[in-house]
Amino acid sequence: MILNIFYSILEKTFPYEKNIIKNYIANNSDEDLINFLVNKITFSEPQWNEISGIFLMITHKVKVEKYRNFSYDNFYNFIKEAVDKNIYTSSLLKYSFEEIKILEQNIIPDRDFLFDYAGANLLINRYTLKYKGNNYELPQEMFMIISMLLAINENNKVQCAIEFYNALSTKKLSLATPLLANLRVPNGNLSSCFISAIDDNIDSIFHNISEIAKISKNGGGVGINLSRVRGKGSVVNGYLNASGGVIPWIKIINDTAVAVNQQGRRAGAVTVALDLWHLDILNFLELQTENGDQRGKAYDIYPQVVIPDLFMNRVKNNETWTLFDPYEIRIKYNIELCELCGSNFEDFYIKLEKDSQLKLKKTINSKDLFKQIMKTQIETGMPYIFFKDTANLLNHNSHMGYIGNGNLCMESFSNFSPSKKFLQIENDDYNSLSMNTGLTHTCNLISINLAEVIDEEIEHISFLAVKILDNTIDLTITPIPESNKHNNLYRTIGVGVMGLGDYMAKNYWIYEDSQEALNNLFEKIALYTLKASAILAKERGPYKLFKGSKWDQNIYFGEHISSYIKKSLFKNLWIDVNNLINTYGLRNGEITAIAPNTSTSILMGATASVNPTFARFFIEKNQKGAVPRVVKYLKEHSWFYPEFKNISMDIYIKNMSIISKWISQGVSMELLFDLNKNIKAVDIYNILFQAWENKCKSIYYIRTIQKNSNLTSEKKECESCSG
Repeated sequence: MILNIFYSILEKTFPYEKNIIKNYIANNSDEDLINFLVNKITFSEPQWNEISGIFLMITHKVKVEKYRNFSYDNFYNFIKEAVDKNIYTSSLLKYSFEEIKILEQNIIPDRDFLFDYAGANLLINRYTLKYKGNNYELPQEMFMIISMLLAINENNKVQCAIEFYNALSTKKLSLATPLLANLRVPNGNLSSCFISAIDDNIDSIFHNISEIAKISKNGGGVGINLSRVRGKGSVVNGYLNASGGVIPWIKIINDTAVAVNQQGRRAGAVTVALDLWHLDILNFLELQTENGDQRGKAYDIYPQVVIPDLFMNRVKNNETWTLFDPYEIRIKYNIELCELCGSNFEDFYIKLEKDSQLKLKKTINSKDLFKQIMKTQIETGMPYIFFKDTANLLNHNSHMGYIGNGNLCMESFSNFSPSKKFLQIENDDYNSLSMNTGLTHTCNLISINLAEVIDEEIEHISFLAVKILDNTIDLTITPIPESNKHNNLYRTIGVGVMGLGDYMAKNYWIYEDSQEALNNLFEKIALYTLKASAILAKERGPYKLFKGSKWDQNIYFGEHISSYIKKSLFKNLWIDVNNLINTYGLRNGEITAIAPNTSTSILMGATASVNPTFARFFIEKNQKGAVPRVVKYLKEHSWFYPEFKNISMDIYIKNMSIISKWISQGVSMELLFDLNKNIKAVDIYNILFQAWENKCKSIYYIRTIQKNSNLTSEKKECESCSG
C-alpha cells in the first residue's frame, strides 16, 4: 500500500528516480527503503531530500490511518473524538457541523508532500500530536485545527480559517513553536518571549523566581534584569559587607530553570541581564568560564550585558569606567540608575563619578572591561550584548517607559518594569499577596517564509501575519499577571522573516552587493505590517497607550514621516500608511522582530532567519541519527548561497544594520569568526564597534570555528523564542 501511493506520486514528479527505487526494492526489503533514500541525498542529487520527505509522510499517514481507522475524510468526528480524549481544546466545538464540513472540503492532503526529509521528520516527531504514545494527527489536520483556533473570534471565522490554513499549509507563514505545539491543546501557552525585572528586596526576588518557574513550566523563554539588586559588599539591614551581590541569586535562577523544565521536554531557558556599570559586572562575566571558583558559576543561564553609549565612547578613547552599587545610589539620590538612558544617564553617571562620598564604587579601565567581554564571548559564545541607548532612542513607546534589556534570543523587547509594594494579607482561612503589578514584556512570534512567497504575495502575507498574532493575544492564557497587563496595554507582536538566504538565491542577489535591494525589501515589509496593524486598529481599536507614542507623532524607526516622503521609493505608500495611522492609530505597540528560527526553519525547509546558510549541504547529527540538510534551491542557484563562514563580518554587519533599521524591535544577530583565518582580537573588537556604530540594537551569539577545525561552536537555544 505504501509503495503504491509512493510510486503514484513519483510518477508525476520524479519518474527517473522511481525506476531506481523499483530496482532497489526488487532486491531488498522495503523496510530499509528510507535508509536507502536518505543515503542518496548528496550535494549533486538534492532531489532525494524531497523524495525522502514524501516517503516519510506516506508512512506516517498509513500508520495514523491504521491506528484510528480513518483518514482526512472524517474531520468532524475526528475533532469530537480528539476533544473527548483531551487531545484538543474544547473551544473547537464552537464550530458547527456545517462549518467543519466546509473546512474539511478545503483541506488539501497533497500538501503533506511539501516537506523535505528533515522537515517531515521534525513535523512528525515533534509537532503532530500523539495519543497513548501513538501517532494520532495528520499534518493537514494540524494546520487546519490551528487555523480554526486562530480564527475562532472572527465574524467570518470559516473564511478566515481557510485563509490562514492556505498560508500555513503552503509554508508561506511559519508559526513559532509555542503556537505550533500548544494552541490546539487545552490551556497551552502561546507566547514566546517574556522579560521581567527584579527589585532589590526579598519579596521581589522570590516573586520573580516563582514567575520564572511559571513561565518555564509553560514553555516560555525568560529574560530577567538584575540591575536593581545591590552589589557584593553592600549594606543589608544597616550592616556593610553583608550583601552577597547578584551571583547567589543568579545561581538560584539557574537551578530554577533546570528544575522547572519546559513541560518535561527540555530545561528552562533564562537570560540574566546586568548593566555594565553594576558593581558585580566582573564576577558576572565569569559565570560560565572554566576558570575561577565553581561556587560562582551558573552554566544553564544565558548572560547578557547592557551597554550604554557612554561606555562605548570611553572604550574608544581608552578612558576609565566606574562601577557602582545600585543600592547606595538609590539611598542617597532616590534614583534607579538602570532606569536612565541617553543624556539623562550620562549626566547623572558623571555626577556619580564625581561624588567622593560614595563608598562602593570601583574605577577600572573601560578597554580592559571590553576585552574581558570579548574574551568571554570567544570562550562561551556569550554574554549577549544589548545596546541600551540605541534601543531606547528607537523605542516607539518611550513616552511610557524604557527598555532595560533584550529577551532570550535578543530580537524581542519593549517596556517592562518590576512589581512593587508587596503586602501579605491574612485571615483565618487563607492568605494572599497584594502588589502593584508591574509589566512583563510579552511577545508572540511569526515569520514570513521568503523561500516560499513571491513578491506579489508579501503584502497579503504580511497582513495575515499581523492578524494572526493579534488574534493570538486574545486567545492566550498568560502565565503571570504582569504578562497579562503588558498584553492589555501594548499588544506587542513580532512579525519576522525566514528564508532570506533562499530568497536572495532565487533572485540571483549577490550578498556583498545587496544593500539597496535589502533596504527596499525590508522597507516594504515594514510598511505592509504597519498598514495591517492600522487596518486592525480601524476594526478593533488602537492599543491603549498609542496616544503620545512616536507612532502617534508620525515618527517611524527614528525618522519623521517627512523624511520618508522626501527620499523613499515608496513615497505614496508612506503617505497612505501615515494617513491610516493618523486616523485610526495602530493595533500593536511593537510589530516586527526577527527571531533565529532555528527549529521552525528546518520544518519549513528554509534558511534560518535573515542569516546566510551555515552550509549549502551538511549532515546534522543528533540523538536519533543523522539528518541531511540541503538548501532549497541548491540545484538551480547553488552559487548564490554564500556560506556564513566565508562572508566578511563587516559586510554582514552592514546588511544586518540595513535590515534592523526597518524592525521595530530587534534582529537575532549572530556573529561568526573563523579563527583559522588569522582573526585577531582587534578584528573582533572592530566588528563589535561596527555593530554599535551602525545602530544594531543587540548581538546574540558569538560563534567561532576553532583553529585546525571546520566545526562551528555549538549554541544552546530556547525553541520558544527562537521561532
